[in-house]
Parts: sequence; C-alpha cells; structure tokens
Amino acid sequence: MRGGTHAGKRKLCICADDFGLHPAVDAGILQLAARGRLQAASVMSLGPAWAADAPALCALADAARQGPGLDIGLHLDLTAFTTPGLRHGLAWWIAASHLHLVDRPALAAEIDRQLAAFERHRGAPPDYIDGHQHVHQLPVVRDSLLHALLQRWPQHRPWLRATRQARGPGDGAGQAFKRRVIEGLGARGLRDLARRHGLAQNRRLLGVYDFRGGEARYRQLLAGWLAQAEDGDLLMCHPAIDSVPGDAIAAARVAEFAVLASDAFAARCASADLRLSAPSRWPPSGR
Repeated sequence: MRGGTHAGKRKLCICADDFGLHPAVDAGILQLAARGRLQAASVMSLGPAWAADAPALCALADAARQGPGLDIGLHLDLTAFTTPGLRHGLAWWIAASHLHLVDRPALAAEIDRQLAAFERHRGAPPDYIDGHQHVHQLPVVRDSLLHALLQRWPQHRPWLRATRQARGPGDGAGQAFKRRVIEGLGARGLRDLARRHGLAQNRRLLGVYDFRGGEARYRQLLAGWLAQAEDGDLLMCHPAIDSVPGDAIAAARVAEFAVLASDAFAARCASADLRLSAPSRWPPSGR
C-alpha cells in the first residue's frame, strides 16, 4: 500500500512512536514502514535499540525519497531514558513546567544530548520533533527545544507535531477527557511558537485512546479516525511485533501492529479519499 498522488485527496500521515524503545517495537515499525503503512517514525534517541536499528530505518527513509516519503523525527523523552537527575514522571513535568520550576540549564543540556544522539546515527537533523507523552509542547520545554534546534541547525526548519484534537463522535467520557488534557497542556503555546519561527505543523492529532480493547476495538477506532481525517492531519500509533517486557501498553502495541499490518487496513486506506504521505512532502498550506 502506497500513498496516492491525486491532488484532491486529503493528506494524512500515519506516525509510529517510540522507535528505539525495544527491538520488538523497532521490528514492528520497520515492517509497517517497508509496506507503506507508515509515513513517519519518532525516535527515542537515548533508547537502548536506536543505535542498532537506526541503519535499517534510515535505509527505508532514503529509499522512500521518490515515493510518499518516510520522515524520521526526534521523540523528545523526559520520563524514560533521560539523564537520571532530570528523569521524572509526566505529572512532575506538567507541574514543574507550568510553574516554571524546571532547571533550564539541565534541560537544555538534555535536549542537546538527545539531538546529538539522533544526528550521530541518522547523519542528518530530524525531519520533525514531537515528544514522548507529548512533553515537547509543555511550557519551558518548548522554548528550550526551539532554542536548541535553532542553535544547532540555524538553517533547518523541522516540522513540529501539533496536538490539536479532533472532536469525533463515539468517544467515551474518559477518552474525550484524555484528548482535552493533551491539547490543553500546550497545543496553543506550541502553535504560537511554531508560527513565530516559521515552523510547519500538522493540522490535528488523531489516534488518542486508552490502549484498551484489543484488535477489535482498535480496528473500530482506526476506521473512525480515517473517516474523520481532515487534510493535513496526523494519526499517531504505537505498534510492536511482540510484547515488550514491563511495558504498560504492551498488549495494545501488538494489537495495533496486527491491525495496521492487515489487508483490511490496506483496503480501507485504498478506498478512502486519502493520500498517505510524509508531512515534509506537504506544501506549506497543507501543514
């Protein structure tokens, strides 16, 4: 399945998170990307599997230059593989960033460390930036991130993943609340910062759910997201070919991979009014 080239179709990017987290995650992303099911992969550059699996991902991205593309981005991480003195849970980061209690020099050093680890194995700047648990949009974090990007690559303009949510029907109260919280933590502030520095963004973020229900529910949710996608949206996913030991969403990762790898998903995308492609290929008006 490959993205079409018809100008009238809605542009959509399907983006897989957490590359580098574990070989099972990387294998799932690599398989889906090779089959044209993904147009972006977000890298945890300090993750234990990034160095070993980077060549395979980079080769796929280089091979996709003539097609719909495969963007490789930095998945900024402040909760999993971060420097121990700076590693905190998401609740801490939300509170500390909104209260401006973050150690800014330490944060700047950590961001630079992750950018350097990405560039060391990719051999190029990231095509885009997003965040593990959406930390890239938090106050203080987003400012430090943009400063580091512009200092390191003054002429490079990666796109930034927006977290503006789609208001689709069929969500339970808990799922709708989760969407509102994600957007409310910094979507508007990141949008304003991106506009100020001339950085593109996707239109909206699809794919938010509670990681429950197995293949059947994910298949149903995915059908809804594809149906409601607007031009320039991004649909995030978290696939893995096998369970990751100790991972809270291990079962959901395997279920997502099974659905995204299925012939039914390929057929649904082929019949939809969608053009699957990497956002770096979109015209500025389409991001």
